[in-house]
Amino acid sequence: MTEAKHPQSSRRWLPWAAAGAALVVTGCTSNSPASTPTAGSSPTVSACAVTQVASDVVPSVVTIAATGSSGSGTGSGEVIRSDGYILTNNHVISIAAAGGSVEVLFSDGQTAAATITGRDPQSDLAVLKVQPSHDLKVIALGSSATVKVGEPVVAIGAPLGLSGTVTSGIVSALDRTVEVPGENDRSALLVSAMQTDASINPGNSGGALVNCAGQLVGVPTAGATVPGAGGGSIGLGFAIPVDLAKSIADEIIATGRVTHAFFGLQTVPIPPAAAAQAGVPEGLYVQAVTPSGPAAQAGLRPGDVITSIDGEPATSNIQLQELTLTKKPGDTVSIVYSRAGQSATATVTLGAQP
Repeated sequence: MTEAKHPQSSRRWLPWAAAGAALVVTGCTSNSPASTPTAGSSPTVSACAVTQVASDVVPSVVTIAATGSSGSGTGSGEVIRSDGYILTNNHVISIAAAGGSVEVLFSDGQTAAATITGRDPQSDLAVLKVQPSHDLKVIALGSSATVKVGEPVVAIGAPLGLSGTVTSGIVSALDRTVEVPGENDRSALLVSAMQTDASINPGNSGGALVNCAGQLVGVPTAGATVPGAGGGSIGLGFAIPVDLAKSIADEIIATGRVTHAFFGLQTVPIPPAAAAQAGVPEGLYVQAVTPSGPAAQAGLRPGDVITSIDGEPATSNIQLQELTLTKKPGDTVSIVYSRAGQSATATVTLGAQP
């Protein structure tokens, strides 16, 4: 994974996906909860009352088994609507997208076949639909906008296929932008992701990261490993914030797909040494511009050097990708660029991705 918010101090980790991993059993010691907090409680609270949170939330979390022509894998999900809609990660079920099958296991042992309502490889989210044969326990939705660093959280899912596994920790950082492997040699981007030290392992993907009130605040999606040190949680997991996940899930349920914003240009970062040698500013070199696209209509041309994007120094292509996920078609983005030694500003009105 590549963290893009702080280029000077960024480090690279090896990401994992939900499917397919060998089971290694190790001993762990858990701490007893210090108190019984509620949502919005004092920041001095050191842990959730995990027993109660687990009792409330586990019935809403499911284990997902996906099978396709190239193999199979397991992951997690949560019931978000009483009529059978389940939120998960795209990489959990993408293997079944071309004629495969998906089965959901509920906490009470019942299973159901699921269909893929829609999926969004760019944000790594997907929605499934089951025909409920019994009353489904719907997970309560919180708000990721109110989450604070240091807040206790509980992760629930099926790491390595072990359904109903519960781990706890804190939110160790916010607003991480994390690039993870996607489909067809493309990457997915976790935007404004929550970082947590609650154990997140392969199979937790698509599950639930909840606050002490049992409300969903994030969708665990990726974990970091130390290169060469093997698998397993090292206390660096990342979750998609629930506010973004809900917005995408609602659009998938309504339309079957997600429409992202579109700049209509291709760029490549200019290394500082290359910029100095060429006598151009550091930034993003515009390689190509889509004819009649948003960038072209704003006046950008191949050969321009973008130096600022939406008020931030231009350092990475990920900045543009992030804006296509956080903004809507019709929103505007201010771009400062250099052409023939002269600086200018363009306002790009984003289009819809074709």
